[in-house]
Amino acid sequence: MKPRASQKDSLSLPLQAASAAIAKAKYFQAGEDLDGLRRRLARALATSEADPGRWEEAFYRVLHHAWPGGRIMANAGVMASRPAASTINCTVSRTIDDSMAGIMQAASEAALTLKAGCGIGYDFSTLRPRGARVCRAGATTSGPLPFMDVFDAICRTVSSAGGRRGAQMACLDIGHPDIEAFITAKREAGRLRSFNLSCLISDAFIQAVRSDADWPLVFPAFAPEMGGALVWRHWPRRDPAYTVDHEGRTACRVYRTVRARSLWQLVLRSTYEYSDPGFILIDEINRTNPLWFCEDIRATNPCGEQPLPPFGACLLGSVNLASLVRRPFSREAHFDFDGYAQVVRVFARMLDNVVELHGLPLPEQRAEIVRKRRHGMGYFGLGSALTMLGIRYGSPESVAFTERVTRLLAIENWRAALELAREKGPAPALAEDVEITPSLLAQQPALANDGIRPGTMLPARVLHARYSTHLQRIAQADLELVAQLAEVGARYTHATSIAPTGTMAASVGNNASNGIEPSFAHQYTRNMIVPGEKAKRAVRMESYELLAYRHHVDAKVDADDLPEVFTATAAGTDPREHIAVQAAAQRWVDAAISKTINVPTDLGFADFESLYDAAIDQGLKGCTTFRFNPEVHQGVLVTDRDLAATEYEFRLADGRSVRLPGDAQVEYEGGIYTAANLYDALKEGFYGKL
Repeated sequence: MKPRASQKDSLSLPLQAASAAIAKAKYFQAGEDLDGLRRRLARALATSEADPGRWEEAFYRVLHHAWPGGRIMANAGVMASRPAASTINCTVSRTIDDSMAGIMQAASEAALTLKAGCGIGYDFSTLRPRGARVCRAGATTSGPLPFMDVFDAICRTVSSAGGRRGAQMACLDIGHPDIEAFITAKREAGRLRSFNLSCLISDAFIQAVRSDADWPLVFPAFAPEMGGALVWRHWPRRDPAYTVDHEGRTACRVYRTVRARSLWQLVLRSTYEYSDPGFILIDEINRTNPLWFCEDIRATNPCGEQPLPPFGACLLGSVNLASLVRRPFSREAHFDFDGYAQVVRVFARMLDNVVELHGLPLPEQRAEIVRKRRHGMGYFGLGSALTMLGIRYGSPESVAFTERVTRLLAIENWRAALELAREKGPAPALAEDVEITPSLLAQQPALANDGIRPGTMLPARVLHARYSTHLQRIAQADLELVAQLAEVGARYTHATSIAPTGTMAASVGNNASNGIEPSFAHQYTRNMIVPGEKAKRAVRMESYELLAYRHHVDAKVDADDLPEVFTATAAGTDPREHIAVQAAAQRWVDAAISKTINVPTDLGFADFESLYDAAIDQGLKGCTTFRFNPEVHQGVLVTDRDLAATEYEFRLADGRSVRLPGDAQVEYEGGIYTAANLYDALKEGFYGKL
């Protein structure tokens, strides 16, 4: 239960002022400090244990090296006074019915979910394209985009009343007839700003791009439309008016045909200029899902690290890798792998207990999380840890370290899952029996190779452990562990996910690098939403490794005089090295990874395009890039160089204009803002509305 490295061995630095301010605004209760937060969480998450006192102390010790997700930190232990609050980070909407009643039902459920503090993702592919006929109404539809505007307004309205900005993910199939409008939607200032956007990319589309083939844009055909050109597709929604064949495929009307490569270029051009949309390799996600036999995933949570089925819900937590580096910046610098393994095992138990405190608003969400008990444990501080170990982020050595640390994260999670299943019982979903259908045999040929025939009933725990891609990879490292999971079952169906951890790392992590990223920079500006202020506030931050270097090596060092290993920041790392690090981790993560590949502003489009080919070829489940473009967006994190070098033009009431550098301090309506943040707030229309 206790990490071998004692608490005294851990690097303990006081929170920098900006980190303390963020933690106070986001997580601390009145009068609470960092240690008080640990005590509250440990106490709350030990209540479901048979021996709460024993586990409260174990959880408290682990909380020096790991933190549960933000909703848990904010709400665990105080939910009696916040009955509408949830500890769950990630949800996905129901499959949206293609009717006004169905859309409004999903919108109502989204409002309740957002009010509880949960992020939510949607697949809007089930909504008819613009101009399609509405049966019995004598009208045509406006398509999914205007309905997305409705969800966007709901999110902004609910979050303005709840103190936490809402977060949403909108997904649309790359074969939907309105896909071009979706790709370019956020080019309009202020539109869909509570959404991240992702295209659902299929294997068939990638093949069409690479062979320069045509690509049909389709939607299910109603019976009167069956005379036109048709293709057969697996569709996420069934409707009595649709025609379905014996393989479960739906007859779809071809609205238009485009060149696949031209459509792909539109996606990439929009991402290059506007950082939206991202893409999700949806076939790869379903192929590698441990619950491949009972889930059809069509959307993710807002940041993309949790692909979830309809009404899916998941809680998150992250280990601070930087806290487990011993003797940083010395020749004896090393990572405490033994202590890390013990932290992961106890932390898995702690996260599993959050299921009993979920606070989800919808009965379908509650049933889903109790039945599957999925959690997503990841880490933050990878970039900081590598720097403290003297390893350059993106180097072959860093890729090897990333794979080792993620592999251990996965294995120890499943060891904990087995131990907890023996003690408390497996996830109910894994205690069920599943009938083997022809469709399942087609998805997993190993079943037929083992003599399994249609109609056979198999325990879900066997399909989970012996026939899922992820658990079979775990078997390569520990065959007996997976054999026992097939025999006993696991306490939870999913275990690993690497979230962005932006606020967590910046606050309670003392600005260790977030998620799987390198540090953004060692001194930079962070743009924060502060309740009561009319535009974002710019705060100065320093990286955790810079603070550690001053503590251990040189108290007076300037950020410009640091050793070469410090140059591997987000902008100082080659984009292909970003991809290599993500691919090394994804191999051992059962869910997904939220990662932003920062690319230089002057990177040519041809080189940018090739990054996405590399991401697909290396087995990533999705890809997001960020290229600084001040004409489009300011971003949350900004380097001093970019801020000072960018000028913004303001038009005054008398018709004159004034140009100011981004870091200039501007007084406006009684407040002081950076020119960049004021310009962004006025352009996007959120000034005075935060």
